[in-house]
Amino acid sequence: MKIYSTLSSRKEDFISVDQEVSMYVCGITPYDDAHLGHAMSYIIFDVVKRYLEYKGYTVRHVQNFTDIDDKIIDRALGNGEDPLALAEKFMERFREEMGLLNIKPADVYPRATEEIPTIIDVIQNLIENGYAYASGGDVYYRVHNFEGYGKLSKRTLDGMRAGARIAVSDDKENPLDFTLWKNAKPDEPFWESPWGAGRPGWHIECSAMSLKYLGKSLVIHGGGQDLLFPHHENEIAQSEAYTGQQPFARWWIHHGLMQMGDEKMSKSIGNLIRIREAIPLYGSDTLRLFVLGSHYRNPLSYSEDSLRSTKRSISRLSRALEAQSFDDGTVMDSIAYQKQFEQSMDDDFNTPQATAALFEMAREINRVSDGGGNVQDAQGILRNLLSVLGIDLEQSDPVNSLEIDPLVSVLIETRADLRKSGNYEQADQIRSRLQEIGISLEDTADGTEWRFDEIFETD
Repeated sequence: MKIYSTLSSRKEDFISVDQEVSMYVCGITPYDDAHLGHAMSYIIFDVVKRYLEYKGYTVRHVQNFTDIDDKIIDRALGNGEDPLALAEKFMERFREEMGLLNIKPADVYPRATEEIPTIIDVIQNLIENGYAYASGGDVYYRVHNFEGYGKLSKRTLDGMRAGARIAVSDDKENPLDFTLWKNAKPDEPFWESPWGAGRPGWHIECSAMSLKYLGKSLVIHGGGQDLLFPHHENEIAQSEAYTGQQPFARWWIHHGLMQMGDEKMSKSIGNLIRIREAIPLYGSDTLRLFVLGSHYRNPLSYSEDSLRSTKRSISRLSRALEAQSFDDGTVMDSIAYQKQFEQSMDDDFNTPQATAALFEMAREINRVSDGGGNVQDAQGILRNLLSVLGIDLEQSDPVNSLEIDPLVSVLIETRADLRKSGNYEQADQIRSRLQEIGISLEDTADGTEWRFDEIFETD
């Protein structure tokens, strides 16, 4: 099994002592509803976790909540709410949405506001060892004192200085130094510390939490490519300075970002589709398969057409699991498909190839079933491999519960036969009747596609 590590910029053989894997994944800043970009991230790491467990590893999974942050404070003050209550509301909504996406919960969900003593201890250690300094009620990290700064993002201090657009501060020794502790401002939550009342900076919380719950050295640290610099670079600097240069993480896994047009999907930009909007339309299986249809290190463009196509693909898997098995027939051999699935996943979690193997397996199940063969064992293996991807084909959603995928497919085939025989009037009647119930047909060079119209959409 090989996993690509951003730190080494290559795939490396995956080895973990005693079959135990510690995995830290950066969590959300809960100031608004989570969107499909978040769903993409946590689906990816859910599949990483599920596949490692499938391979026999025990995974200790920690994912944080940044429940105090400038964005939370600004949103709360603008709404006239308490910042901690606002964060609590969106953390609860996030947990509900992860359940709807069939994402396994982490073993621990530490919150920044509940880890203040640990954060203070780490900062104090960094000050004592010359890696940090207090100034004007704030505490900053001395970037130039950490020899390996930039090794994850492949940047140099000289290059960062040359390209820096950092406001000069009289409190900083160096413009590149970053904040570990922020001095309290009026109307903001604060905690007491040796440097005065304030709150932790963003980067230090993840170092403190991973050190507390997973130890001095992790097996896997994960997050989106947008976190690579400066967040993960700063985590390395803090953590390795604290532990005496012990490697912070063996594998750094960074996934591509979901895009809307030419930009990443982002709450701060506002170009997003909320998870709560997408699940009623497509269901968790469709959303998961849509994400897994692209390699995790590549960007993924949001597309309603692609999601509709993926939804129809899900129905093909369902039909294979529902195919009749005949006890006296030839038993289908599933080993080749299972091996292809495992080889794909062993190659840096290549889910596009792994899912292709499952669709080939589903087609073979249907073929053998149609010929009177025994597919019961094959269906069990297919169901198990789908579960590795978090696809259970059993979660209900408003559209799937109508069970109209097979019916529409039959009507499309009937319409095609009528058109071939020149009976265009009846063919048009099928199209019109489908339109009346909110289903549109579109004839393309690759065949007839169908989609749901707005009567199936939700607010």
